[in-house]
Amino acid sequence: MKAVQKDAAEIVVAGHICLDVIPAIAAGKPARGLGELLVPGRLIDVGPATLSTGGAVSNTGLALHRLGLSVKLMGKVGDDPFGGLILRLLSEHGDKLAEGMIVAPGASSSYSIVVSPPGVDRLFLHATGANDTFAAEDVTADAVQGARLFHFGYPPLMRSMYEDGGAELERLLGKVKAQGLTVSLDLARPDPASPAGRADWRAILARVLPHVDVFLPSFDEILYMLRPDDYRTLSERHGTGELLAYADGSLLGELSEQLLDMGAAIAGLKLGEYGFYVRTAASAERLRRMGPCAPEEDRLAAWRDRELLAPCFQVEAVGTTGAGDCTIAGFLAGLVQRLGVEEALLGAVGTGACCVERADAISGVSGWNEVRARIAAGWKRSEALLPLPGWTCDERYGIWERSNGHRNAMEGKIG
Repeated sequence: MKAVQKDAAEIVVAGHICLDVIPAIAAGKPARGLGELLVPGRLIDVGPATLSTGGAVSNTGLALHRLGLSVKLMGKVGDDPFGGLILRLLSEHGDKLAEGMIVAPGASSSYSIVVSPPGVDRLFLHATGANDTFAAEDVTADAVQGARLFHFGYPPLMRSMYEDGGAELERLLGKVKAQGLTVSLDLARPDPASPAGRADWRAILARVLPHVDVFLPSFDEILYMLRPDDYRTLSERHGTGELLAYADGSLLGELSEQLLDMGAAIAGLKLGEYGFYVRTAASAERLRRMGPCAPEEDRLAAWRDRELLAPCFQVEAVGTTGAGDCTIAGFLAGLVQRLGVEEALLGAVGTGACCVERADAISGVSGWNEVRARIAAGWKRSEALLPLPGWTCDERYGIWERSNGHRNAMEGKIG
Protein backbone atom coordinates (compact mmCIF):
# COMPACT_ATOMS: atom_id res chain seq x y z
CA MET A 1 0.00 0.00 0.00
CA LYS A 2 1.32 3.43 -0.91
CA ALA A 3 2.01 5.93 1.82
CA VAL A 4 -0.48 8.79 2.08
CA GLN A 5 0.88 12.00 0.64
CA LYS A 6 1.56 14.55 3.36
CA ASP A 7 0.02 17.35 1.31
CA ALA A 8 -2.98 15.33 0.10
CA ALA A 9 -6.25 17.27 -0.02
CA GLU A 10 -8.99 16.30 2.43
CA ILE A 11 -11.73 16.83 -0.14
CA VAL A 12 -11.83 16.00 -3.86
CA VAL A 13 -14.50 17.91 -5.79
CA ALA A 14 -15.10 16.36 -9.21
CA GLY A 15 -17.62 16.63 -12.01
CA HIS A 16 -18.87 19.44 -14.23
CA ILE A 17 -16.86 22.60 -14.93
CA CYS A 18 -17.23 25.28 -17.58
CA LEU A 19 -16.22 28.80 -18.57
CA ASP A 20 -18.93 31.42 -18.11
CA VAL A 21 -18.89 34.31 -20.59
CA ILE A 22 -21.16 37.09 -19.29
CA PRO A 23 -21.54 40.17 -21.52
CA ALA A 24 -22.46 43.38 -19.69
CA ILE A 25 -25.87 44.59 -20.86
CA ALA A 26 -26.96 48.10 -19.93
CA ALA A 27 -30.18 48.72 -18.01
CA GLY A 28 -33.16 49.16 -20.28
CA LYS A 29 -32.07 46.58 -22.86
CA PRO A 30 -34.43 44.93 -23.51
CA ALA A 31 -37.40 46.88 -22.19
CA ARG A 32 -39.90 44.02 -22.03
CA GLY A 33 -37.93 40.80 -22.18
CA LEU A 34 -35.37 38.77 -24.07
CA GLY A 35 -37.60 38.66 -27.14
CA GLU A 36 -36.69 42.26 -27.90
CA LEU A 37 -32.99 41.51 -27.52
CA LEU A 38 -32.67 38.29 -29.53
CA VAL A 39 -33.99 39.57 -32.85
CA PRO A 40 -32.39 38.02 -35.98
CA GLY A 41 -30.08 40.44 -37.78
CA ARG A 42 -30.02 42.96 -34.94
CA LEU A 43 -26.71 44.29 -33.59
CA ILE A 44 -26.80 44.82 -29.82
CA ASP A 45 -24.21 47.07 -28.22
CA VAL A 46 -22.92 45.46 -25.01
CA GLY A 47 -20.14 46.16 -22.57
CA PRO A 48 -17.07 44.15 -21.49
CA ALA A 49 -17.57 40.46 -20.81
CA THR A 50 -16.93 38.93 -17.42
CA LEU A 51 -15.09 35.61 -17.63
CA SER A 52 -15.37 33.18 -14.74
CA THR A 53 -15.41 29.48 -14.07
CA GLY A 54 -18.73 27.81 -13.34
CA GLY A 55 -20.17 24.42 -12.53
CA ALA A 56 -20.00 22.27 -9.40
CA VAL A 57 -16.21 21.82 -9.46
CA SER A 58 -15.65 25.55 -9.52
CA ASN A 59 -18.50 26.73 -7.28
CA THR A 60 -18.47 24.09 -4.54
CA GLY A 61 -14.72 23.46 -4.77
CA LEU A 62 -13.65 27.09 -4.57
CA ALA A 63 -16.18 27.80 -1.82
CA LEU A 64 -14.65 24.99 0.25
CA HIS A 65 -11.22 26.45 -0.47
CA ARG A 66 -12.34 29.89 0.72
CA LEU A 67 -13.80 28.32 3.87
CA GLY A 68 -10.30 27.06 4.61
CA LEU A 69 -10.58 23.38 3.69
CA SER A 70 -7.91 21.51 1.75
CA VAL A 71 -9.39 20.81 -1.69
CA LYS A 72 -8.44 19.13 -4.97
CA LEU A 73 -10.44 20.10 -8.06
CA MET A 74 -11.03 17.40 -10.68
CA GLY A 75 -12.91 18.61 -13.74
CA LYS A 76 -12.24 17.79 -17.38
CA VAL A 77 -11.33 20.38 -20.03
CA GLY A 78 -9.94 20.31 -23.55
CA ASP A 79 -6.52 21.50 -24.69
CA ASP A 80 -8.15 24.49 -26.38
CA PRO A 81 -7.97 28.21 -25.42
CA PHE A 82 -11.06 27.97 -23.21
CA GLY A 83 -9.49 25.06 -21.35
CA GLY A 84 -6.30 27.03 -20.78
CA LEU A 85 -8.32 29.97 -19.49
CA ILE A 86 -10.27 27.76 -17.07
CA LEU A 87 -7.00 26.40 -15.65
CA ARG A 88 -5.55 29.89 -15.31
CA LEU A 89 -8.65 31.24 -13.55
CA LEU A 90 -8.60 28.34 -11.08
CA SER A 91 -4.89 28.85 -10.39
CA GLU A 92 -5.56 32.48 -9.47
CA HIS A 93 -7.43 31.20 -6.41
CA GLY A 94 -4.54 28.96 -5.32
CA ASP A 95 -1.31 27.74 -6.88
CA LYS A 96 -2.18 24.03 -6.64
CA LEU A 97 -5.92 24.14 -7.26
CA ALA A 98 -5.63 23.27 -10.96
CA GLU A 99 -3.18 20.40 -10.48
CA GLY A 100 -5.92 17.76 -10.30
CA MET A 101 -7.69 18.94 -13.44
CA ILE A 102 -7.88 16.56 -16.41
CA VAL A 103 -6.90 17.87 -19.85
CA ALA A 104 -8.27 15.82 -22.76
CA PRO A 105 -6.23 16.22 -25.97
CA GLY A 106 -8.34 17.28 -28.93
CA ALA A 107 -11.47 17.89 -26.85
CA SER A 108 -13.37 21.17 -26.61
CA SER A 109 -13.94 22.77 -23.23
CA SER A 110 -17.37 23.46 -21.83
CA TYR A 111 -18.64 27.05 -21.84
CA SER A 112 -21.78 29.05 -21.20
CA ILE A 113 -22.80 32.37 -22.67
CA VAL A 114 -24.94 34.02 -20.01
CA VAL A 115 -27.37 36.60 -21.43
CA SER A 116 -28.48 38.47 -18.32
CA PRO A 117 -30.18 41.84 -18.97
CA PRO A 118 -31.10 43.79 -15.81
CA GLY A 119 -34.54 42.91 -14.53
CA VAL A 120 -35.05 39.97 -16.91
CA ASP A 121 -34.66 36.23 -16.38
CA ARG A 122 -31.28 34.99 -17.60
CA LEU A 123 -30.73 32.90 -20.71
CA PHE A 124 -27.91 30.35 -20.90
CA LEU A 125 -26.32 29.06 -24.09
CA HIS A 126 -24.38 26.04 -22.86
CA ALA A 127 -21.94 23.61 -24.48
CA THR A 128 -21.14 20.59 -22.30
CA GLY A 129 -17.82 19.92 -24.08
CA ALA A 130 -15.29 17.65 -22.37
CA ASN A 131 -17.66 17.06 -19.45
CA ASP A 132 -19.50 14.57 -21.67
CA THR A 133 -16.48 12.25 -21.73
CA PHE A 134 -15.74 12.20 -17.99
CA ALA A 135 -15.40 8.54 -17.00
CA ALA A 136 -14.63 6.34 -14.03
CA GLU A 137 -11.12 5.73 -15.36
CA ASP A 138 -10.39 9.47 -15.03
CA VAL A 139 -10.51 9.11 -11.23
CA THR A 140 -7.52 6.95 -10.33
CA ALA A 141 -6.66 5.57 -6.91
CA ASP A 142 -3.68 7.94 -6.77
CA ALA A 143 -5.96 10.91 -7.51
CA VAL A 144 -8.02 10.35 -4.34
CA GLN A 145 -5.24 9.00 -2.12
CA GLY A 146 -5.25 10.66 1.27
CA ALA A 147 -8.66 12.32 0.77
CA ARG A 148 -11.54 11.80 3.19
CA LEU A 149 -14.47 13.00 1.08
CA PHE A 150 -15.26 12.78 -2.63
CA HIS A 151 -17.94 15.13 -3.93
CA PHE A 152 -19.33 14.71 -7.45
CA GLY A 153 -21.52 17.34 -9.07
CA TYR A 154 -23.91 17.75 -12.01
CA PRO A 155 -24.01 14.30 -13.68
CA PRO A 156 -27.13 15.35 -15.67
CA LEU A 157 -24.84 17.74 -17.58
CA MET A 158 -22.30 14.98 -18.36
CA ARG A 159 -23.45 12.59 -21.10
CA SER A 160 -21.36 9.58 -20.07
CA MET A 161 -22.86 9.74 -16.57
CA TYR A 162 -26.50 9.23 -17.61
CA GLU A 163 -26.14 7.12 -20.76
CA ASP A 164 -26.65 3.36 -20.47
CA GLY A 165 -28.87 3.80 -17.44
CA GLY A 166 -26.14 5.47 -15.36
CA ALA A 167 -23.73 2.53 -15.58
CA GLU A 168 -20.64 4.78 -15.74
CA LEU A 169 -21.82 6.91 -12.81
CA GLU A 170 -22.34 3.72 -10.80
CA ARG A 171 -18.84 2.51 -11.71
CA LEU A 172 -17.31 5.84 -10.74
CA LEU A 173 -19.01 6.23 -7.37
CA GLY A 174 -18.63 2.55 -6.51
CA LYS A 175 -14.93 2.72 -7.31
CA VAL A 176 -14.40 5.74 -5.07
CA LYS A 177 -16.47 4.27 -2.24
CA ALA A 178 -14.38 1.10 -2.43
CA GLN A 179 -11.33 3.30 -1.70
CA GLY A 180 -12.90 4.03 1.70
CA LEU A 181 -13.95 7.66 1.13
CA THR A 182 -17.16 9.36 2.15
CA VAL A 183 -19.08 10.03 -1.09
CA SER A 184 -21.44 12.94 -1.73
CA LEU A 185 -23.45 13.71 -4.87
CA ASP A 186 -25.12 16.84 -6.24
CA LEU A 187 -27.41 17.15 -9.27
CA ALA A 188 -28.50 19.69 -11.85
CA ARG A 189 -31.90 19.88 -13.49
CA PRO A 190 -31.60 19.05 -17.19
CA ASP A 191 -33.61 20.47 -20.05
CA PRO A 192 -36.70 18.19 -20.18
CA ALA A 193 -36.43 18.01 -23.98
CA SER A 194 -32.77 16.93 -23.91
CA PRO A 195 -31.46 13.34 -23.77
CA ALA A 196 -30.57 13.93 -20.11
CA GLY A 197 -34.07 15.18 -19.42
CA ARG A 198 -35.56 12.04 -20.97
CA ALA A 199 -33.32 9.67 -18.99
CA ASP A 200 -34.94 7.46 -16.34
CA TRP A 201 -33.46 9.26 -13.34
CA ARG A 202 -35.45 7.28 -10.80
CA ALA A 203 -33.79 4.11 -12.08
CA ILE A 204 -30.36 5.79 -12.24
CA LEU A 205 -30.64 6.98 -8.63
CA ALA A 206 -31.76 3.54 -7.46
CA ARG A 207 -28.60 2.22 -9.07
CA VAL A 208 -26.10 4.75 -7.69
CA LEU A 209 -27.40 5.82 -4.27
CA PRO A 210 -26.17 2.65 -2.51
CA HIS A 211 -22.68 4.08 -3.21
CA VAL A 212 -23.61 7.59 -2.01
CA ASP A 213 -23.43 8.64 1.63
CA VAL A 214 -24.65 12.23 1.28
CA PHE A 215 -27.11 13.16 -1.48
CA LEU A 216 -27.67 16.90 -2.00
CA PRO A 217 -30.09 17.81 -4.82
CA SER A 218 -32.48 20.76 -4.92
CA PHE A 219 -36.19 20.28 -4.33
CA ASP A 220 -37.10 20.97 -7.97
CA GLU A 221 -34.42 18.60 -9.25
CA ILE A 222 -35.46 15.67 -7.11
CA LEU A 223 -39.19 16.18 -7.68
CA TYR A 224 -38.51 16.16 -11.44
CA MET A 225 -36.43 12.98 -11.18
CA LEU A 226 -38.40 10.92 -8.66
CA ARG A 227 -41.92 12.03 -9.58
CA PRO A 228 -41.87 13.24 -13.19
CA ASP A 229 -45.65 12.92 -13.58
CA ASP A 230 -46.30 15.01 -10.46
CA TYR A 231 -43.72 17.55 -11.60
CA ARG A 232 -45.36 17.86 -15.00
CA THR A 233 -48.86 18.17 -13.51
CA LEU A 234 -47.80 20.85 -11.03
CA SER A 235 -45.86 22.74 -13.70
CA GLU A 236 -48.90 22.84 -15.97
CA ARG A 237 -51.20 23.81 -13.11
CA HIS A 238 -49.03 26.67 -11.91
CA GLY A 239 -47.53 27.68 -15.24
CA THR A 240 -43.93 27.33 -14.09
CA GLY A 241 -41.21 24.74 -13.63
CA GLU A 242 -40.09 26.46 -10.42
CA LEU A 243 -42.22 24.59 -7.90
CA LEU A 244 -40.45 25.21 -4.61
CA ALA A 245 -43.15 27.59 -3.35
CA TYR A 246 -45.64 24.69 -3.53
CA ALA A 247 -43.62 22.35 -1.29
CA ASP A 248 -44.37 21.56 2.35
CA GLY A 249 -42.98 19.46 5.17
CA SER A 250 -44.96 16.37 4.21
CA LEU A 251 -43.70 16.36 0.62
CA LEU A 252 -40.11 16.92 1.76
CA GLY A 253 -40.48 13.96 4.10
CA GLU A 254 -41.86 11.69 1.38
CA LEU A 255 -39.07 12.54 -1.06
CA SER A 256 -36.29 12.17 1.51
CA GLU A 257 -37.66 8.87 2.79
CA GLN A 258 -37.51 7.50 -0.73
CA LEU A 259 -33.89 8.65 -1.09
CA LEU A 260 -32.87 7.02 2.20
CA ASP A 261 -34.63 3.82 1.16
CA MET A 262 -32.57 3.89 -2.05
CA GLY A 263 -29.38 3.77 0.01
CA ALA A 264 -28.22 7.27 1.03
CA ALA A 265 -27.27 7.89 4.66
CA ILE A 266 -28.11 11.61 4.51
CA ALA A 267 -30.51 13.36 2.13
CA GLY A 268 -30.22 17.14 1.96
CA LEU A 269 -32.58 19.23 -0.17
CA LYS A 270 -31.66 22.78 -1.21
CA LEU A 271 -34.71 25.01 -0.79
CA GLY A 272 -33.52 28.34 -2.18
CA GLU A 273 -34.91 31.26 -0.17
CA TYR A 274 -36.54 28.77 2.24
CA GLY A 275 -33.25 27.33 3.47
CA PHE A 276 -31.84 23.81 3.66
CA TYR A 277 -33.55 20.55 4.68
CA VAL A 278 -31.79 17.43 5.95
CA ARG A 279 -33.04 13.92 6.73
CA THR A 280 -30.71 11.30 8.22
CA ALA A 281 -30.88 7.52 8.34
CA ALA A 282 -32.42 5.81 11.35
CA SER A 283 -29.73 3.13 11.20
CA ALA A 284 -26.63 3.91 13.25
CA GLU A 285 -24.75 1.31 11.23
CA ARG A 286 -25.58 3.08 7.95
CA LEU A 287 -24.22 6.32 9.37
CA ARG A 288 -21.03 4.55 10.48
CA ARG A 289 -20.59 3.21 6.94
CA MET A 290 -20.23 6.78 5.69
CA GLY A 291 -16.51 6.34 6.30
CA PRO A 292 -14.03 9.04 7.34
CA CYS A 293 -16.70 11.78 7.61
CA ALA A 294 -19.18 9.70 9.61
CA PRO A 295 -20.29 11.35 12.85
CA GLU A 296 -17.99 10.61 15.77
CA GLU A 297 -19.32 7.87 18.02
CA ASP A 298 -20.30 10.26 20.81
CA ARG A 299 -22.29 12.35 18.28
CA LEU A 300 -23.81 9.43 16.41
CA ALA A 301 -27.07 9.30 18.38
CA ALA A 302 -27.61 13.01 17.76
CA TRP A 303 -27.27 12.49 13.99
CA ARG A 304 -29.51 9.41 13.79
CA ASP A 305 -33.10 9.66 12.51
CA ARG A 306 -33.29 13.46 12.29
CA GLU A 307 -35.48 15.59 10.04
CA LEU A 308 -34.45 19.25 10.16
CA LEU A 309 -34.95 22.49 8.22
CA ALA A 310 -32.68 25.51 8.68
CA PRO A 311 -34.15 28.78 7.35
CA CYS A 312 -31.87 31.21 5.51
CA PHE A 313 -30.10 34.11 7.17
CA GLN A 314 -31.15 37.63 6.25
CA VAL A 315 -28.92 39.40 3.71
CA GLU A 316 -29.05 42.11 1.08
CA ALA A 317 -29.11 39.78 -1.91
CA VAL A 318 -27.06 40.90 -4.92
CA GLY A 319 -27.12 37.65 -6.93
CA THR A 320 -28.05 33.99 -6.47
CA THR A 321 -25.43 32.44 -8.78
CA GLY A 322 -23.83 29.47 -7.01
CA ALA A 323 -25.93 29.81 -3.82
CA GLY A 324 -26.90 26.13 -3.80
CA ASP A 325 -23.32 25.01 -4.50
CA CYS A 326 -22.02 27.19 -1.66
CA THR A 327 -24.70 25.85 0.70
CA ILE A 328 -23.40 22.38 -0.11
CA ALA A 329 -19.84 23.55 0.59
CA GLY A 330 -20.86 24.75 4.04
CA PHE A 331 -22.57 21.46 4.86
CA LEU A 332 -19.63 19.39 3.64
CA ALA A 333 -17.25 21.55 5.67
CA GLY A 334 -19.24 20.64 8.77
CA LEU A 335 -19.17 16.94 7.85
CA VAL A 336 -15.42 16.89 7.25
CA GLN A 337 -14.89 18.48 10.66
CA ARG A 338 -17.34 15.93 12.14
CA LEU A 339 -19.47 18.56 13.81
CA GLY A 340 -22.98 18.18 15.17
CA VAL A 341 -25.87 18.11 12.71
CA GLU A 342 -27.15 21.53 13.83
CA GLU A 343 -23.71 23.08 13.39
CA ALA A 344 -23.37 21.58 9.92
CA LEU A 345 -26.81 22.89 8.94
CA LEU A 346 -26.04 26.39 10.20
CA GLY A 347 -22.72 26.33 8.38
CA ALA A 348 -24.58 25.40 5.20
CA VAL A 349 -27.15 28.21 5.25
CA GLY A 350 -24.53 30.65 6.55
CA THR A 351 -22.20 29.94 3.63
CA GLY A 352 -25.09 30.15 1.16
CA ALA A 353 -26.11 33.52 2.61
CA CYS A 354 -22.58 34.88 2.23
CA CYS A 355 -22.64 33.81 -1.41
CA VAL A 356 -25.70 35.85 -2.39
CA GLU A 357 -24.19 39.05 -0.98
CA ARG A 358 -22.06 39.20 -4.14
CA ALA A 359 -23.01 38.93 -7.81
CA ASP A 360 -20.65 36.03 -8.57
CA ALA A 361 -20.63 32.53 -7.14
CA ILE A 362 -17.86 32.54 -4.55
CA SER A 363 -16.29 35.94 -3.76
CA GLY A 364 -18.76 36.56 -0.92
CA VAL A 365 -17.68 33.38 0.90
CA SER A 366 -15.34 34.05 3.82
CA GLY A 367 -13.45 31.70 6.14
CA TRP A 368 -15.27 29.10 8.25
CA ASN A 369 -14.47 30.89 11.51
CA GLU A 370 -15.85 34.15 10.10
CA VAL A 371 -19.09 32.42 9.11
CA ARG A 372 -19.39 30.84 12.57
CA ALA A 373 -18.69 34.15 14.30
CA ARG A 374 -21.37 35.90 12.27
CA ILE A 375 -23.90 33.23 13.25
CA ALA A 376 -22.89 33.33 16.91
CA ALA A 377 -23.27 37.12 16.94
CA GLY A 378 -27.01 36.78 16.36
CA TRP A 379 -27.37 36.86 12.58
CA LYS A 380 -31.10 37.35 11.93
CA ARG A 381 -33.04 34.65 10.13
CA SER A 382 -35.30 35.01 7.13
CA GLU A 383 -39.02 34.84 7.78
CA ALA A 384 -39.63 32.86 4.58
CA LEU A 385 -40.78 29.40 5.64
CA LEU A 386 -42.55 26.56 3.90
CA PRO A 387 -45.65 25.06 5.59
CA LEU A 388 -44.39 22.72 8.35
CA PRO A 389 -47.45 21.41 10.22
CA GLY A 390 -46.47 19.48 13.33
CA TRP A 391 -42.87 20.73 13.31
CA THR A 392 -41.28 22.59 16.22
CA CYS A 393 -38.49 25.16 16.30
CA ASP A 394 -35.42 24.75 18.51
CA GLU A 395 -34.84 28.37 19.55
CA ARG A 396 -31.17 27.71 20.35
CA TYR A 397 -30.40 27.17 16.68
CA GLY A 398 -33.43 28.58 14.89
CA ILE A 399 -33.84 25.16 13.25
CA TRP A 400 -37.18 23.44 12.70
CA GLU A 401 -37.57 19.72 13.36
CA ARG A 402 -40.17 17.04 12.87
CA SER A 403 -39.90 14.33 15.48
CA ASN A 404 -39.46 10.83 14.05
CA GLY A 405 -39.81 9.17 17.44
CA HIS A 406 -36.18 9.94 18.23
CA ARG A 407 -35.15 13.47 19.19
CA ASN A 408 -31.75 14.35 20.57
CA ALA A 409 -30.40 17.66 21.81
CA MET A 410 -26.87 18.78 21.07
CA GLU A 411 -24.78 20.38 23.79
CA GLY A 412 -23.73 23.99 23.36
CA LYS A 413 -24.27 26.36 20.49
CA ILE A 414 -22.26 27.14 17.39
CA GLY A 415 -19.43 29.61 17.98
